[in-house]
Amino acid sequence: MKDYRSIFWDTILPRVQKPTRYSGNEINAVHKSHQTTLVKIALAFPDLYEIGMSHLGLKILYHIVNQNESWAAERVFMPDADLEKIMRDESFPLCSLETVTPLHDFDLVGFTLQYELSYATIIQMLDLSGIPLYQADRGDRDPLIVGGGPGAYNPEPLADFFDFFIIGDAEETLPQVLQILAAEAHISREDKLRRLAGVTGVYVPSFYRDTYDDGRYMGTRPVSEDFPPQVRRAVVADLETADYPTDFIVPYGGIVHDRLVLELFRGCTRGCRFCQAGIIYRPVRERSPETLQKLAKKMVSSTGYEEIALSSLSSGDYGALDQLVEELGREMAALGVSLSLPSLRLDSFSGELAQQVQRVRKSGLTFAPEAGTQRLRDVINKNITEEDLLKAASDAFSAGWTGVKLYFMLGLPTETDEDLHGIADLARKVVKVYRQAGGKGRPRVTVSTSVFVPKAHTPFQWVGQITEDEMMRRTQLLKNEIRGGGLQFSWPDAKTSILESALARGGRRLAPVIARAAALGAKLDGWGEHFSFERWRQAFTESGLDIKECASMGFGEDDPLPWDHLDSGVTKRFLLREFKRSLDGKVTNDCRENCLGCGMAVLLEREEKKGDCHHESMDSLC
Repeated sequence: MKDYRSIFWDTILPRVQKPTRYSGNEINAVHKSHQTTLVKIALAFPDLYEIGMSHLGLKILYHIVNQNESWAAERVFMPDADLEKIMRDESFPLCSLETVTPLHDFDLVGFTLQYELSYATIIQMLDLSGIPLYQADRGDRDPLIVGGGPGAYNPEPLADFFDFFIIGDAEETLPQVLQILAAEAHISREDKLRRLAGVTGVYVPSFYRDTYDDGRYMGTRPVSEDFPPQVRRAVVADLETADYPTDFIVPYGGIVHDRLVLELFRGCTRGCRFCQAGIIYRPVRERSPETLQKLAKKMVSSTGYEEIALSSLSSGDYGALDQLVEELGREMAALGVSLSLPSLRLDSFSGELAQQVQRVRKSGLTFAPEAGTQRLRDVINKNITEEDLLKAASDAFSAGWTGVKLYFMLGLPTETDEDLHGIADLARKVVKVYRQAGGKGRPRVTVSTSVFVPKAHTPFQWVGQITEDEMMRRTQLLKNEIRGGGLQFSWPDAKTSILESALARGGRRLAPVIARAAALGAKLDGWGEHFSFERWRQAFTESGLDIKECASMGFGEDDPLPWDHLDSGVTKRFLLREFKRSLDGKVTNDCRENCLGCGMAVLLEREEKKGDCHHESMDSLC
């Protein structure tokens, strides 16, 4: 048997630029003997180590799997160009970090589908592993390939490459999957998939097929009555008792978010119409302050980190935030550990709260008005006002901050030039507030924009993206207005947004496009030095498609959508109602105030039948 570990450590690792990315022996990394485990999973993040090691979901699943003595979870990331070249030149397969085991020797390889720009990287990682790219070409000796994360809510562009997907929360579903694989290790691949298809949240795309009428897509349906017409998302009903890691792996080198992450709650009730996360992570489920304080103590003790991020989609909505910040902040400050609130809404920000959180050190502040006028904020259901922004900025400046970042989206449905002028006007008003708050010197007010990308399972899933020419025109308009006087303007590459949009709402016809793009060299497309729009344009063209048309394509209200067979818990009827309300400029209230009938109540009732539900009020949560 080939000694991959010795070869890698002795002859390959000394030749790479950043060996700490690949050592696998960091503090709190788990090493298990494969001879004593029944099932082995490689948790694969299709990006560089610095990105993948910043992802909370990977940390949670790594912890849950490795708690079971019979299971082993190891990590793998996309190698950077230097290591990839060595591997290809010397026919060395992609291996896990912990034991340097080739991916093709695992029972299961699980990819995180965090963003569309990682899709070609998945193909590259499979190719480096020697695992057949297409699900139909794999045999019983090949590992099963599973995907999860936000991209799994429309996995159809990747369906031909994956054996199955986990839709929704994986904390309970993945252990069920591993139990089946451990107990049924010797049955055929097809029979394993049939068994797995019975687990809530598991979607096996080979058991579903696209249907057409005279060339027109009519939906994706099960191949037989053995499988449901819709695959229901998995939900962890009680986050308070859900397992959470305290022994975070501590990297030797820097990563993007090099800090502890404490998840306050999951879900959001605000109902921003552009936001996929606000739909797919419903309902809101909180951890108690007592549980969070216990977790924080253990995390600091086992890692030595000096910063904890209090994380959620909107941390200011945590019910006991003031109590937690006061008690945990005081306790952590005594240890030299700072707290940060990276996702604080404008209408929940106060200088006093920020000071309480950041007793040890100040970090940057980012506010997200999203749109430049109240009219457009009403369209997207961003229930904040100009007064909210100016008050938050005033509080921040009075508390000692000298700079803030303002985040906006370009190309939101119904956006006009007046809305763009509103962005520049808001930025100038923030500078004025700095002067009024007694700020000294020049303020740093950065306006950062991204291009709106319509996503599946949102009220805006029916609309297309604005054209590239329009992206450039609107960006130039802002460039002309946002300059000098303490103002800075940053904007993204429009072409990456086009690719993201083309993939986000596509169907199975995009599989050959992704495979071809990877064959042309596409990988790590979230990194400017790797991204090539021309590669992707060529791949689309060779498949008979136009990438820009795919990005700007809209759907009719009655059109079947490529993801209709996947149940997020929020009904299509509710999303369509919200879309129509957006066009009328009507605001929908926070669903904590009263149930809006989105459909989550039905899903939760089903979950309750599997166990006790600890929610005090279902109506307030769904």
